[in-house]
Amino acid sequence: MEMRLYGYWRSSATYRVRIALNLKQLHYSYVPVHLVKEGGGQHLAEYQKLNPAELVPTLVEEDGNVINQSLAIIEYLDEVYPELVSFLPVSPLAKAKVRTLVHDIACDIQPLANLRVLQYLNTTLQCSDSQQKNWSKHWIETGLKGIEQRLQSSAGRYCFGNEVSLADIYLVPQVYNALRFSLDLDNYPLIQLIYLNCNQLAAFIAAKPENQPDAE
Repeated sequence: MEMRLYGYWRSSATYRVRIALNLKQLHYSYVPVHLVKEGGGQHLAEYQKLNPAELVPTLVEEDGNVINQSLAIIEYLDEVYPELVSFLPVSPLAKAKVRTLVHDIACDIQPLANLRVLQYLNTTLQCSDSQQKNWSKHWIETGLKGIEQRLQSSAGRYCFGNEVSLADIYLVPQVYNALRFSLDLDNYPLIQLIYLNCNQLAAFIAAKPENQPDAE
């Protein structure tokens, strides 16, 4: 049995792991978990056994080991499969700088526009679609302003110089989400350039949401 990735085509967290797996050139089978249809497959008892948080993604290795949370999965892959490409630089300070940008996205931007947050805004707080969209745009824009400023001291072709890092793996799905909410990337020239550069690489192209078997 080969490695399995449980995820959803438009989930930015799953998107990150797809990029990482592709960069490492690791073979895996993809198991779609529809987050909306019939109440959401992430809430089914069978999936909850794999991920008690009822979120995607989940990675199941050939030996049955189960790993949740995109950052834990990607750093695990980087440690276990160090060949071909490394997602983090060598020096502790450089690693910290990459992780700072990653946490800007993983902790402070993406969770505020996550599906379950938007569903709560809609169902419990009875926000309109436009209010939900404005909420998401506000927090994405707030976060990207800070990232654009950080990149002024580090960007080359990618977030940190001319080698793809963990920061790029996180930035690209977040920019994809920003475009979904009609954010104008002209206000973020470095982010826009890095996004375009990454999306010229085969690993990023194959990981795009629209290129997944469960895309709608």
